[in-house]
Amino acid sequence: MRNKFSRSLLLLGATALTLFSSCKKTIDDAYLNPNAQVIQPVETLLAPVIDGFSYFYTANGSGYGLQLDGTLLGRYIQYWGTTTNGELYGQMGPVIGASDNTGSIWATVYYGQGQNVNKIIEWGSQQKKWDYVGVAWAIRAWGWLTLTNQYSDAPLVQAFNTSLSQFKYDAQPMFYDSCRTICYRALDFLSRTGDSVSPANLLKGDYYFYGGDVNKWKKFVYGLLARSFNDLSNKTEYASNHYVDSAIKYAALAMSANVDNAMCKFQGGTTSPVNSYYGPYRANLGTYRQGQYIADLMSGNNPQMFNGVPDPRTPYMLRENANGTYKGFIPWLGTSGLSTGDYPQNFWGDVAGNSLVAPKVNNSRYIFDDTAEYPMMTASEMQLILAESYLRKGDQASALTAYKNAIQLNMDMLTTTYPKNIPTAKVMTPTSEAAYLANPKVVPAVGSLTLSHIMLQKYIALYGWGVNETWTDMRRFHYIDADPITGNQVYANFVLPSGSNMYATNGGQPVYRCKPRYNSEYLYDVPELTRIGALNPNYNTYEMWFSQKN
Repeated sequence: MRNKFSRSLLLLGATALTLFSSCKKTIDDAYLNPNAQVIQPVETLLAPVIDGFSYFYTANGSGYGLQLDGTLLGRYIQYWGTTTNGELYGQMGPVIGASDNTGSIWATVYYGQGQNVNKIIEWGSQQKKWDYVGVAWAIRAWGWLTLTNQYSDAPLVQAFNTSLSQFKYDAQPMFYDSCRTICYRALDFLSRTGDSVSPANLLKGDYYFYGGDVNKWKKFVYGLLARSFNDLSNKTEYASNHYVDSAIKYAALAMSANVDNAMCKFQGGTTSPVNSYYGPYRANLGTYRQGQYIADLMSGNNPQMFNGVPDPRTPYMLRENANGTYKGFIPWLGTSGLSTGDYPQNFWGDVAGNSLVAPKVNNSRYIFDDTAEYPMMTASEMQLILAESYLRKGDQASALTAYKNAIQLNMDMLTTTYPKNIPTAKVMTPTSEAAYLANPKVVPAVGSLTLSHIMLQKYIALYGWGVNETWTDMRRFHYIDADPITGNQVYANFVLPSGSNMYATNGGQPVYRCKPRYNSEYLYDVPELTRIGALNPNYNTYEMWFSQKN
């Protein structure tokens, strides 16, 4: 990985300094070296760093963030597919050749955020802006956890050593430990007052995320800690070393109401940088359609779970077809097998089969609108972590309470944050919500709740935005692990591609990781890639440390 300063910082110019070292001091004073590093306002650095959560479109670079990688990883977990039959990522294949596909998070953490986060910490500390320092550490913690869960081994200890052009890769346990250490550090700084701490000043850099509210940032950090412990449910330490108790502790300290949800916001307008990557203005998702698995799950057509129970959230999150029903693509088959009437609209309400452009009338819903808020973490997710953790401890009553809270919170988020373009007849009401929650197929009696209930409701609640978290969950359960209570798959009726529908180099195995980003790693870090096996064609199928049962 070639180490670079972000473009928002002025680069060091060693050559220029050497050439002009003999100049008189008076000339140096009059003509300051434009390549010399200068202190930038941390307020101006934070905004584009936060922008990197969703999709960088700044001086820091473009094309980084969750949204771009999500379009590809979402096919692995069958959130959606494209109109192409036999498509690479629909077949769980890896990035091929000299492409940066699935490398957006790598670029976000090391380049887009990278030295910018370091400088916010350094300069913020010098200026005693502890709130900025705390936020920067929170972002770094998010980066390490998200990065390692997508790529596994990567540079950590040497990551920002500017004297190196090749870097040693560190293993996943180090990333988990580092994430937690940094979370505790972030909480310390976010709890400080006095000096130059100011909500009004933090707002300048945090306008489109938490609006300068450090208490909400603390909840975000607690949520990261909850994720980090919950991700290790397959480890022997999960029970013996009280990881499950830590997951409960920190999920309870994280957001418990939708007002605290971590949401990326967009100004909107007539240029790409101010609109969501998923919206019609940017025109990136014209050939995308919802997956068959999510469509069946929410419309009551999954034969094993929630069968015969239409979910009132469906019109908010999914798109209907000409028949007025909800169907979806099998990612590796594209349009194959769907009749004309069953062919779903795209996420902007376009009925044309292969439209690559936004419809003339914007009928977008949910996170697929130009200015729709893009969640990073929600209260519903935290309740579902609580539900899973309580269930694993054998506390059925507490698990059921958290489970019901999670569904209600997700419903409330949809009706308050995403009401746009919902047909009047399909608007959720207190009556329709109550009926869904009263159905025993959805909310069973105390003692009958299963991991399938919890994980499938989490699959729904994180639909579209929580691609990385859902992929982490599905890998924890190796996609098709059985529920210990029912004996059926936790992800009921989920089918992996097989035979010719599984990418050939996978050797029949599902995908577990992404390759490191091509532009940097495959150009400069070949020795480390060789050591970890990343040059092997089936590297994408190597199981992750966090998902291994030991």
